[in-house]
Amino acid sequence: MITGSRRVSDYKQLMKELPTLRHVDPERVYINLPGERCPKYTVHVEKGAKVKLGEILGERDGGFFKQPIYSTVSGTVEGTTEKTDASGEKIECLVIKNDYQDTYHESITDRPDSVIADFKKKDFVEILKDKGLVGLGGAAFPSYIKLDTDKDIHTVVINAVECEPYLSSDYRLIKDQPEDIFKGLSYVMQAIEADRGVIAVKKTKRELIEVLEREQGRFADKDIRIAKLDDYYPQGWENATFEKAIGIKVDVGTLPMEKGILGFNVSTCAAIYEAVKHNLPVIKRHLTVNGDAVKFPQNIRARVGTSVKELIELCDGYRADAKAVEVILGGPMMGKSIPDDDAIVTQTTTSVLVFESTDHIEEPCVRCASCVYSCPVDIQPVSIMNAVKRNDEKAAQELRADRCIECGLCAYVCTSKIHVTDYVRKGKALTETK
Repeated sequence: MITGSRRVSDYKQLMKELPTLRHVDPERVYINLPGERCPKYTVHVEKGAKVKLGEILGERDGGFFKQPIYSTVSGTVEGTTEKTDASGEKIECLVIKNDYQDTYHESITDRPDSVIADFKKKDFVEILKDKGLVGLGGAAFPSYIKLDTDKDIHTVVINAVECEPYLSSDYRLIKDQPEDIFKGLSYVMQAIEADRGVIAVKKTKRELIEVLEREQGRFADKDIRIAKLDDYYPQGWENATFEKAIGIKVDVGTLPMEKGILGFNVSTCAAIYEAVKHNLPVIKRHLTVNGDAVKFPQNIRARVGTSVKELIELCDGYRADAKAVEVILGGPMMGKSIPDDDAIVTQTTTSVLVFESTDHIEEPCVRCASCVYSCPVDIQPVSIMNAVKRNDEKAAQELRADRCIECGLCAYVCTSKIHVTDYVRKGKALTETK
């Protein structure tokens, strides 16, 4: 049993050493109908319908884009139910009972390398659009829109930094599927005719760097290099990654494309390979189950739609001496706490963290300015907090709450244990009303 006395570094080292657990045969999957950027949706199948793996079940509506909804198993539609997603809210899900046959839809066929070699940008864009691929690091922005830029792109950066504590799913993805990542990167470079590709990783991950450098030798015809970055938080923030990996500073509010850069999370890069080569939507994904309240932390490759409760059970469940637990979807810094474990894995689920609950008494702000000194985007979190308490939209705008990247550092360093990030997040919402 892992006890609560273990340090974060102990957890991460354990997770790196353990092989990825493959749990790809849940009895049922729960396919989220609304998405992170798509509140509206339509369903094309009825209760009792037989569906195949990779079959379109409906369509999400994001306003300026549409996104197909895919089945991640073959089986029978049992109806709908409500489950929690990463927002912490209950959402409607389509329930599919797995027939364990993995009968693929007729559209799921491999593309020959000779065909892919002749593809232009419009071909790649159409594939990513058809497969509903979004940023799998959590942003959920449609990948086809990002790829369909009219800017001249000289560098594609793959973000494999994974700087949040407790997470190591990207680490295991790279160890398990390095070829997929290089091929996905090469497809993006081909699509936008980029001169070079860069895979950004922490320099402390020496074993991972060895894996990447061995694979790099197989792609000697491409200008792809490994950027070894310092180990600090939030080094995985896109703008920080760009500056340290290729020496180009991208100011907050400026699109990287304006600087000739296109960035993708490493999980998205692997999914691009799956979509282009195998014509697959995101059926499975790597995620971490970790924390001091779960008995045996694991990295798991699971079907999209798998129950979070089921994944925790695969890790031998909760520690018997944990009196109360808190479940977080995402990392401890930027993830969202959810009411219980009646939640599901979606495309963008990077981790499930389970901690023993600890009561923190929030004290008055002492004006120490720790939040200001720690902020990577140079805003004033506590001033924004006060504006939110006054419901002062104008002040929130003037204080540039919209610049916040929600890294969580202001709450982490607060000596008064104030949930500062939550207030700044509300401040961002205030600015969006104008």
